[in-house]
Order: sequence, then structure tokens, then C-alpha cells
Amino acid sequence: MPNIKSQKDRVVQSKKENLHNKAVKSNLKTVIKKADIALADGSADAQKAVVAAVSTIDKACSKGILHKNTAARKISRMMKKANAAK
Repeated sequence: MPNIKSQKDRVVQSKKENLHNKAVKSNLKTVIKKADIALADGSADAQKAVVAAVSTIDKACSKGILHKNTAARKISRMMKKANAAK
């Protein structure tokens, strides 16, 4: 355990950030799965699901939760599936 006050604060902050990042990543996985399922089923709202997934990926990237190349790869794969489904 840290002895310095600022380091104690950083421990608390990092735990809080970790929980937030974990929640965002979990939501990201859920949205991507929903989009994949919608594309596989060929449902009418597949395009909305893809747009929501791409938006969520972009937000996670801009917040620094995902690396920009990881976000680009995920979006690219999502769009490739969406274009093939058309």
C-alpha cells in the first residue's frame, strides 16, 4: 500500500477508472454481438445495429479505451460483414 497521499488518491482513481473501462468494454462486446446476430439473421434493423456498433467502437477509441488500430480493425470487419449481407 502506498504511504504518500497523492499515491493513495491515484489508487482510488485507478480503481474507479478500471470499473468504468470494464463497463464500456462489456457494453462494446454486447453491441458488437447484437450487430453480428442481426447481420447473420438478415433482420430489418441490421443496419441500425451496425451503425450503433460502429458508433460505440468510435466512442471507445476516442476515450482511449481501445487502441485506434483495434477500433479500425473492428469497424472494418463489421462493415465487411454488413456489405456482404446486402
